[in-house]
Amino acid sequence: MSRHGTYTQLDGSPAVRFERDLPHPRDAVWRVITEPAELAHWFPCEVEVDLRVGGAMRFVFSPEFELDGEVVACEPPTRFAFRWGRDLLAFTLEERGAGTRLVLEHVLNEEGAPGAAKTAAGWHLCLDALAARLDGSHAGPAPEGPSPAWRERYDEYVAAGVPAGAAVPGDGASRH
Repeated sequence: MSRHGTYTQLDGSPAVRFERDLPHPRDAVWRVITEPAELAHWFPCEVEVDLRVGGAMRFVFSPEFELDGEVVACEPPTRFAFRWGRDLLAFTLEERGAGTRLVLEHVLNEEGAPGAAKTAAGWHLCLDALAARLDGSHAGPAPEGPSPAWRERYDEYVAAGVPAGAAVPGDGASRH
């Protein structure tokens, strides 16, 4: 299975989708995707969450930039979905033998299709960090701004035909 995400449409809206097979029990993966102390190791910002349907969420990128969200699905240990600003993120966990298949779908309501390559590159690296965390790594979240690893993934997604063109925060150059 490829670690790369795919560009798709969900209910008529542009989205990126990832499937990752992780050699860890579903309960362990559930903790890493729902507990703020665990999210701090791989999610692209600080997360505050009231873990129940309708629960408030806050995503803190910096003192100057925060997004509000809301839990829209919370079915331990199989499904966690939430609004992230105008976007919708959904994590689905399926048992696969002794491991777990993680499916991430990110509906791009804010930037639409032009945000797909940028978003896919970011989640690609975040999911790599999630897997490393499950494997015992204690590396923190990715550095701010586009890293060389992010640029490499971004270029791969663009070359694969994933729509691009949205502005990249922290990048002075346009990336089309």
